[in-house]
Amino acid sequence: MDQPTVGILHPGSMGAAVAACAATNAASIVWCEAGRSPASAARAAQFGLTAVATLSELADRSDIVISLCPPAAAEDLARDVARHGFAGVYVEANAISPERAQRIAALLEPDATVVDGGVVGSPPVGGKTPALYLSGAVAATERIEALFAGTAVRATVLGTEVGKASALKLAYASFQKTSRVLVALAIGLAREHGVDQELIEVASRRTDSYLSEPEYVAKVAARAWRWGPELEETADMLAAAGLPPEMLRAAASTLARWHDVKGDGDLTLIDALDRLAQP
Repeated sequence: MDQPTVGILHPGSMGAAVAACAATNAASIVWCEAGRSPASAARAAQFGLTAVATLSELADRSDIVISLCPPAAAEDLARDVARHGFAGVYVEANAISPERAQRIAALLEPDATVVDGGVVGSPPVGGKTPALYLSGAVAATERIEALFAGTAVRATVLGTEVGKASALKLAYASFQKTSRVLVALAIGLAREHGVDQELIEVASRRTDSYLSEPEYVAKVAARAWRWGPELEETADMLAAAGLPPEMLRAAASTLARWHDVKGDGDLTLIDALDRLAQP
């Protein structure tokens, strides 16, 4: 079907904007207004989405359903859709683990075909172009690629295994989100001692990301014997300042797995990762 009807669950800031992009290649975009807030209704209206009264109606009318909701609700929402006998392509695009994505696929199949999805980036408004990574059956992922062709959402297929897209999403989020929390801790700690502006100046001298330099992991492992105690000291400082120390203590605990490679200049990235995976 070249012009499918697409159901969006639900029109939050990401869901509504993604749905609006899908409208380029869809016959219509529908959303279920039952139990949704006035803010959701306003977003849906802003993006030109069509309201239906019940989830059952959305399931009946939709050829493709895209689920973009709080991660904790993803499984229950899929179960509700399954109860209504949805038989199209279900795009599970929430930030969930591969195992949960596979459980959701089991809930909906064989009536529906589940495509695992992961959105990386900001909502596609104001010139922003998030990536939608997909994994699942070839025919189904091709339909989703076609749905977003020529739009601000860049669809990329990773393979046929449900869970791959979720794995990529969470692996990236583990760095992106945790690093922002660490920024808050670092600036909060520096502020407590009156050196926050100096900290920002020091950090501004480096603009690239360690995530794009994985070979640096081996250097971190070789320095773990020294960095671990340093982070424990820093955790003590955070606690003294009334700031939460748990993240730094957890990082120190992680570094402890590399304690026996002190100064090993020949350590490779693979060696370091293998050691990290051994308790």
